[in-house]
Amino acid sequence: MLEPRMSRLSWLELLMLSASYVASPEGSLAEFLKRGSPLMVGLESKMPGPPFCCTTTCGRPPSHNPGMFADEVTIHVQAGQGGAGSASLRREPYKPRGGPDGGTGGSGGDVILRVDPSLFDLSPLRDRPQHRATNGRPGSGNNRHGANGADLVLAVPDGTVVYDERGFVADLVGEGTSAVAARGGRGGRGNAALASARDRVPRVAEQGEPGEERDLRLELRLVGDVALVGLPNAGKSTLLSRLTAARPKIAAYPFTTLEPNLGVAGDEERFVVADVPGLVEGAHRGKGLGLGFLRHISRCRVLLYVVDLAEGRPAEDLATVRGEVGAFDPTLAGRRSLVVGTKADLLPDPGPTSVDGVDLVVSGETGQGIDELRGRIASMVAEARADAPPPTPYIVLRPGRDPFVVSREGERFRVSGQRVERWVAETDLDDPRQVTDLQRRLVRAGVERRLAEAGPRRGDEVLIGNAAFEFIPETDGRGGDRGGG
Repeated sequence: MLEPRMSRLSWLELLMLSASYVASPEGSLAEFLKRGSPLMVGLESKMPGPPFCCTTTCGRPPSHNPGMFADEVTIHVQAGQGGAGSASLRREPYKPRGGPDGGTGGSGGDVILRVDPSLFDLSPLRDRPQHRATNGRPGSGNNRHGANGADLVLAVPDGTVVYDERGFVADLVGEGTSAVAARGGRGGRGNAALASARDRVPRVAEQGEPGEERDLRLELRLVGDVALVGLPNAGKSTLLSRLTAARPKIAAYPFTTLEPNLGVAGDEERFVVADVPGLVEGAHRGKGLGLGFLRHISRCRVLLYVVDLAEGRPAEDLATVRGEVGAFDPTLAGRRSLVVGTKADLLPDPGPTSVDGVDLVVSGETGQGIDELRGRIASMVAEARADAPPPTPYIVLRPGRDPFVVSREGERFRVSGQRVERWVAETDLDDPRQVTDLQRRLVRAGVERRLAEAGPRRGDEVLIGNAAFEFIPETDGRGGDRGGG
């Protein structure tokens, strides 16, 4: 089959050709791509993956947008599986019966969440929701243990709250704070570790335990000093741009701010100012942007209530905002606060210097009262920092889950659990000595007692993994016999 000779050009030749076209007076890379040169047409069939695409040529948005703020994500984490033990026997000339020398498998890696102060949102985790740690390596002969799996450390911003299917897990505050989200499985013991006076040459080894697997929901609660709270289009973004070097989007319509904006203010004592999207009546019930952004003010030391003086009803607007904040978290009602009236430049000239219920009248357009506002905020933040204790992380330590569960399946009973199923899988059910050892382990683990509480009768079938047993309690003076496997 004949192919165009152009399709055999290298990528370097493509780059040189495109650069020469851009260098021409009437040329540009976008025009070069739009015209669809024979070179691009010939190379399209040889490109791996999807065809070349950019927003300039096709108008489709890119698949990754790192500029989008993310304060809530759901991720799936899986810890590493433990390595299997080795059932090796030492073989060396002139040394018969060398004995067991199988090493133990390595433990699987943990999945760890750690605070990184360089991050400001959860967008890196939103783009990659699946995370898995490294498995442990298996053991080998000559008593060589397997290597442990490497831990997977996921960086999260300061103020991240972690939940799993059972509820609250951790509140990560402070640089370097970490919490184990999923623990790696234990490595299986080799036959050298299983040797005992009863069984000096075990010919089996343990398999590694699987690592924990969880679905986690991460929420970001901004750790700031001051929160600008108010109704939509109250002038919060303009005020933020005046107080700090931040450049948020500013427009003459409501809900211009769809995500929190942060800025740093102050000279000697710096403080962080957070611009929270506008609240509406019913926000504590999820109306408008609702609870998604109300939680960001819960960590701020000072609340700056912003009301629009040009609307002519500052008292009603302030009551609405205070009511929504108090309904979301009653403890916020007693936090240090300052009421600021904005848009004084839109009032009839000369504008009032004070308004009932408003602590300070400012104008983001003309700069009226901005310096005084900055000074009062700095003093309030300093007082709040002196009075409040430093934030501390909070991690929930739950008891481990039951090692096994007994359930009824019709006329049969099933014992489910990673450890007991592993014991059965490692046992040669045709070897009476191994079966006897298995029975003793099950009795010591409490399996027989839990089965008796479930109400089986003598002779009922009990399933553990893929093996079937006949229930014969030890109180009868006999050990249980295997009914089938």
